[in-house]
Amino acid sequence: MTSLLPHLPDHPQLDQAQRLFHGRGQCYPGLEAVTVDWFPPVLLLTTFRALPAETVAQYQQQLTLWWQQQGDATPVNMVWQNRGTSPAQTQLLQGEVPDPHWVHEGSLEYRIELMRGQNHGLFLDMAAGRRWVQAHASGKKVLNLFAYTCGFSVAARQGGAEEVVNLDMSGGALNVGKRNHARNGLEAGVRYLAHDLFKTFGKLKKLGPFDLIVVDPPSFQHGSFIATKDYPKVLRRLPELLTEQGEALLCLNAPELSRAHLQQQISESAPQLSFVEQLPNPSSFPESEPDKGLKVFRYRLN
Repeated sequence: MTSLLPHLPDHPQLDQAQRLFHGRGQCYPGLEAVTVDWFPPVLLLTTFRALPAETVAQYQQQLTLWWQQQGDATPVNMVWQNRGTSPAQTQLLQGEVPDPHWVHEGSLEYRIELMRGQNHGLFLDMAAGRRWVQAHASGKKVLNLFAYTCGFSVAARQGGAEEVVNLDMSGGALNVGKRNHARNGLEAGVRYLAHDLFKTFGKLKKLGPFDLIVVDPPSFQHGSFIATKDYPKVLRRLPELLTEQGEALLCLNAPELSRAHLQQQISESAPQLSFVEQLPNPSSFPESEPDKGLKVFRYRLN
């Protein structure tokens, strides 16, 4: 079995949520189905195919040894999420998980749920996108589409956004978003819409126009969004929602869809938008084929 130990970072910043190992980027032969995340004070081991129990136990031993090498005498807490089954199964391997569980990204705090469901409340690969929004939101009116737990919104308000509108079909996710804003003392100027985006464009137009729009949809969510079919529908409406010279942060995490595919969709569906730059992904998410990783494009209304 290929060991995780040589690929784990030595003495990372342990007060910050982060990815510690990204096997999914196909850069580490034999470990393509493994990721390790740090949601202080819990290590999260995620496997993406069925593995023998003894293999998982070996990973657990390796992670425990790595933790001891960091010089912390406290026993480490560890959770295993098995995505090799359907639905995914989550198991506490050792220690305990705080309840409620709050983690830091920079100076901001976010609510995390490791033991419930496949998603945990904060997508770590989008850390650079949240930092960019925080750095460019001052004085702006922001629309956060597919807001989930409002990570972009918290970052925008911390960066001085005057107003943020969050839209997501999941009222439960938006309720976590409200807690995230409250935890950081950033409740003012934030609106939450638990609506179907495709039935809400009229209301959004009345609430706009917006200086910055973030579009970070799921690549495939049965019954609500399929990127190949529905992303162009969103793109076509963006120009009428943006201010003059307003910007859009257009994101997609679909390994099967290339950067060129998304850019082609944008040029065909919203030719009024011009490409500015692609934001880099965190260095902790290496990809042997960049087209398969997260895409985050910055566009501006001409």
